[in-house]
Amino acid sequence: MAWTLLFIAGLLEVGWAIGLKYTEGFTRPLPTVLTVASMIASMALLGLATKTLPIGTAYGVWVGIGAVGAGILGIVLLGESASPARLAFMALMVVAIIGLKATS
Repeated sequence: MAWTLLFIAGLLEVGWAIGLKYTEGFTRPLPTVLTVASMIASMALLGLATKTLPIGTAYGVWVGIGAVGAGILGIVLLGESASPARLAFMALMVVAIIGLKATS
């Protein structure tokens, strides 16, 4: 169950990371409310997951999911660079997430 909570927390981190772009400096009310709600939910689920998972593993996986997800959505939604090097480093993060899961 902790891994499921952690995965959802990571997806919510992606949501708030991308949401920050849409808040336009917290000047747009709806994106701001959704972004802050996603931040709170993400942190709450991370906290619940760390009750049983090691903090280093949980935090690393949470950050990794957020970074890779935000990178992918940045490419897809925001027209950010999809250079081979950037994609390769995102792939390395995925390998690291899998490694942390496999060794915990």
